[in-house]
Amino acid sequence: MMAARPDQLELIEGIGPKIGATFRAAGIVTFQQLAETPVERMKEILAAASLRADPTTWAEQAALAAAGRMDELKQLQDQLISGRRA
Repeated sequence: MMAARPDQLELIEGIGPKIGATFRAAGIVTFQQLAETPVERMKEILAAASLRADPTTWAEQAALAAAGRMDELKQLQDQLISGRRA
């Protein structure tokens, strides 16, 4: 089985280098994997790394990115502040 080619998780509004690295260390390396990760699990990963963020829109954003729907992703991100709905 081939390993998934990593995506640039930092394209997701609210995910910076530290959170991106934390998620990759937890085995979440693609937009598809992030899209399939429950918000509660994201919160657990963040808490374990002593990182504070609100991941409630990350799966939605990642699903758009995984589907290559970058225009829709940009529209959604334009409505977000720090990854949260304004």
